[in-house]
Amino acid sequence: MKFTKFYAPTSKNAPKDAQLTSHILLSRAGYIEQLGSGLYNYLPLANTMIEKIKNIVIKRMQEIDANYLNLSFVCPLSYWDESGRSFVFGKELLRFKDRKDNDFILSPTAEEAIVALVRGKITSYKQLPINLFQIQSKFRDEARPRFGLLRGREFIMKDAYSFHSSYESLDEEFLKVQNAYCKILDDLKLNYAIVDADSGAIGGSGSKEFMVIAPSGEDDLAICKCGYCANVEAAKRQKINYENKIEANLSKFKTPNIKSIDDLANFFKCEKHNLIKAVVKKAIYKDKEELIVYFIRGNDELNEVKAKNAANAIEIVDANDEDLLNNSLCAGFIGPFNLDIKFFIDEELKNEDNLICGANEVDYHLVGVKITNFLDERFKDLSLVKQGDKCPNCSSELDFVKGIEVGHIFKLGDKYSKAMNATYLDENGKAQAFIMGCYGVGISRLLAVLAECKNDEFGLCWDKSLSPFDTYIILSDVKNEEQMNIANEIYAYLKKNNINVLFDDRNERFGVKINDYELIGVPSAIIIGKKIQENLIELKDRKSKESLQISLENKEECFKKIKEFIEK
Repeated sequence: MKFTKFYAPTSKNAPKDAQLTSHILLSRAGYIEQLGSGLYNYLPLANTMIEKIKNIVIKRMQEIDANYLNLSFVCPLSYWDESGRSFVFGKELLRFKDRKDNDFILSPTAEEAIVALVRGKITSYKQLPINLFQIQSKFRDEARPRFGLLRGREFIMKDAYSFHSSYESLDEEFLKVQNAYCKILDDLKLNYAIVDADSGAIGGSGSKEFMVIAPSGEDDLAICKCGYCANVEAAKRQKINYENKIEANLSKFKTPNIKSIDDLANFFKCEKHNLIKAVVKKAIYKDKEELIVYFIRGNDELNEVKAKNAANAIEIVDANDEDLLNNSLCAGFIGPFNLDIKFFIDEELKNEDNLICGANEVDYHLVGVKITNFLDERFKDLSLVKQGDKCPNCSSELDFVKGIEVGHIFKLGDKYSKAMNATYLDENGKAQAFIMGCYGVGISRLLAVLAECKNDEFGLCWDKSLSPFDTYIILSDVKNEEQMNIANEIYAYLKKNNINVLFDDRNERFGVKINDYELIGVPSAIIIGKKIQENLIELKDRKSKESLQISLENKEECFKKIKEFIEK
């Protein structure tokens, strides 16, 4: 392709709201262009790379016998009403009516659509298991779209759905897809981790995320040298056995105006781990709201994802003073004893003693408390894992790194099939709900992640397997007939040999062309400039910055060396 015929509007300036390297470079290099909040056009450079990413994903999915199809981007809202998710997704679900006043949505994910597709068509256990996948645009009406392609409202995703007659079959498929995802990320030469994760709005009993390790990542990952790795939303730790404890008989102390954990620790001259902290939240359900109190150690923080899951709520939000007053709660003095409201206790507090907690009476705390005689269902994993905590699988200290989620796989069970009455006949002729798995990869997000990981101070820096072009011809002076003739000969030779080349034939200064070559990130360049007077051209490697001068005296030999250099 000649640059004069190619659409890649490069720029010196980044978008005003661009913060991440990927957003800045993909915009400046003419890969993407913002259309609106969280909406992007994919220009030819980006589209070429997305097709390459798609091909890798399709190849690895078809290797595990997954079927490639495409569902409609528009889905009837009635399917989402059947599953119950039309309420769960809330305002992120973009709804609209057609001219006949029928309700539709733009799909953010396709569990409902895929269940509707197979319902009544896969009727026997003999047709199972089966895995169906698509690569398609999705839409989530994010409240705060940001970071370019990493958190847009419209995005390209590969989503796959498997149907099974047993959980053993689901486990086998789950592992197959996990291995396929590993191959995809290996193909893309990305440094990644597989982490235990929360299932979120998708639901299900099992969930793993594929995280690319990157300093710009939004997610915090807890990792251990033994191989344990989890998103902090789901991370666990070894129970902490504290030695520095207080010793006191059960009694009630007056603690006037002592409401904070810091003030309470100072008042009793003890460590914060001897205190029980009460965190009050409002749990949101489909048809109601209720206040819930969570009790954790004074030196811990509440993990809000774990708290939401403990309450089986759609969402939890902070309670305000009016909420506490309406429920007769004494702010700063709440404890788990004689509490007439729903509450949970962190499981690490079970059977612990000599603790201090609120007495559910203004200006009073209980000292010498034992956490016994509570029902088992009160105890949940609630604490946020933090620096210094020990791995749940060994005694090593956990490390924390940043990661960007690029894939997520779920064991859905029969959540959707039961809700939507999608069944098959088992060996005994009895109707059973499908057991399902769900597997997603962010295609457009992968482009952004690659840009985050593969760049330098000059611009993007692609591997040849992913680059939109194999090489880049830089012509110093388009008005120089000798330079132009040589450039055209090399261009014709490379095209004949199936090498994808971008020929910068623009009437621009040499510096502009060099800058654009480095910005766009093509892995090598062929520079035809003043050295042509000495019968020399220059070959340049984008990553190493190494250059090589070769002679034009024997053109056949010269062109052969160019081809070898590009393919190296």
